[in-house]
Order: sequence, then C-alpha cells, then structure tokens
Amino acid sequence: MGKKIFSGVQPTGNLHLGNYLGAIKNFVKLSKDKNNECIFCVVDLHAITVSQDPKELRDNIRETVATFIASGIDPEKNIIFSQSKVSAHSEAAWILSCIARMGWLNRMTQFKEKAGKDKEKASIGLYSYPVLMAADILLYDTSHVPVGDDQKQHLELSRDIAQKFNNDFNVDDFFKVPEPLIQKEFSRIMSLKDGLKKMSKSEISDQSRVNLTDDKDQIINKIKKAKTDALPMPSSGEELSKRPEVKNLIGIYSSLTDLNFDEVIKEFSGKNFSDFKESLSQVLVDKITPISVEIKKLLQDSNYLDKILLDGSEKADKIASQKMKKIHEIIGF
Repeated sequence: MGKKIFSGVQPTGNLHLGNYLGAIKNFVKLSKDKNNECIFCVVDLHAITVSQDPKELRDNIRETVATFIASGIDPEKNIIFSQSKVSAHSEAAWILSCIARMGWLNRMTQFKEKAGKDKEKASIGLYSYPVLMAADILLYDTSHVPVGDDQKQHLELSRDIAQKFNNDFNVDDFFKVPEPLIQKEFSRIMSLKDGLKKMSKSEISDQSRVNLTDDKDQIINKIKKAKTDALPMPSSGEELSKRPEVKNLIGIYSSLTDLNFDEVIKEFSGKNFSDFKESLSQVLVDKITPISVEIKKLLQDSNYLDKILLDGSEKADKIASQKMKKIHEIIGF
C-alpha cells in the first residue's frame, strides 16, 4: 500500500551535501515510487522564526525549489509548494496551539538549543513552531514523514496533538496519526573541518561543506583539504568511533554509493588516504556536479520556478482548505 508523504525544507539558501544526503536524496527515492503520494513544502513560515532579509528569503525560496527539481523531484508528479501561500497552515497552527499543552512544548529540546542562554529574547514563533509543523503534517492526512534525529521529538508532538484533538472532539481518526520514516544506513554528515560538528551553512569556512552549487574543481579541492588523521585507512569498523573525521568521509562515500560501512572499509583497507579521497571526490563530482549545473540553469528562469510554486500551492490549498472546513464544523465555528 502506498504512503502519503509530507516533508518540508526551510529556505535558508546554500543547501549543502548534508541537506542532500540527510533529506533530499531520500525525497527523490520516495517520489519515484508510483505508490506514494508526495507533498514537498518550502517552509517559509518556519524560516521567519529568526530574522530574514526579504530579498534573500525570496531568492532562497526559489533556490530550494530549484534544488528539489535539479535533484530529481518531478513537479508534474509531486506537489511542490510554498507554505505561506496556503493560509490553512497558519489558521490550523492557531487552532492546534489551543490543543497543545505548555508542558509538551517545554520538553522540546531544539528550542533550548536554538534559543541558547538568552531564551527571553527568542521569538514566540521559535518556541511554538513545532505546532505549526504539526499543522503542516496533519492538514494533508499524512501517513509518513521523513525525519532526521533532530525532528523525531517534533513528530511525536504532532502525534500527541492529533490524538488529543480526536479525543477532545470525539472524532476517531479525523487527524491521521503520522508515522516517522527513518532512513536506514544513513550517517549524519559532519563538517569537513571537524568530525564532531554537523555540516552547516552557518559555519564561517566554506571549506567545511560541499555546497550543492559547487563546481567540479571546488569539490575536489574541498575533499583534498578535508581533515583526516595521521593513521592509515581503517581495517575495521571498531576503529571509527575514535576517528570522527575518517568516519564522516566514509559515511559520505557510503551514502553516495549505497554501500555499507564494512563494504567501504574492505574496499579501501590498507590503501593511502589520497587514494580514498580521490575516489570520494570522483563519486561526489559525478553526483553533485549535474545537480549544481541544473540548479544554476533553473535559477536563470525565476518565472518558471514561481509558476511551479503557484501551481503547487493551488493543489495544496485545495486539499488543506477542505480539511480546514471540516475542522471548523468539528469545533463549532
């Protein structure tokens, strides 16, 4: 039986290899399964929980759409839309914030991490955005949500909100309780400069990440300079726990080639790091360069990208507004 899948990506611009291997590669795979119904949302309402430059945000929204398409998501067969263009998301978020409990939100660890020590100055949106995420998911009768480790807790909140709404209003299964889709054989992608830090666009050094818009020479140069250690290539998986940078590079190779860690270790055991880095560079160039070329090409035609968002938003709005109408009836509006 097919799955109804919803996933959102924040339009932060400059998407990188961590975003691709952690999410987009999996989206492409899910979207190509004819049994699945996929909805991919550019979550621009989530993006404004922190301050954004309006022009940059507009450009980043288009770049996110371009990245989806360049990576292999077909806009004719899947819905790609912009969250802010479907007003049901904002309305449902308010209604569901009246269902969610303060205690549930106080347990969300990501707010504590993002707000840091000065949480009094954080926006209310940053605190309550998991409720908006629940609205995103529940409006479309989503059965499955692809999530990374950092979003598992938020999906659990979506499940709690759905169950509480159904119980409070005595409407069995009105909101479908979504299941997580956890990627198997996936290694979290870390910085090329520090194997203990997640690959991030906010890190100052561009050498710390492979951007999806990097060209062949940039990719080769970054992998050549990627941090390793003085030891030879590992001969077993047990060694990797104490060698984070090596583990990260092997994880990247593993994710790109669909080989498991043991197969990669066996292939390169006893070889020089330079041999491994050369192979890794080639695999990355083969995978990322066509995406990079296509992103740049698509960004030349903003009207085409805007049309995809408009068409997708109309399709999404049709589904979400019907759900919203039923929510009004249930609540008594």
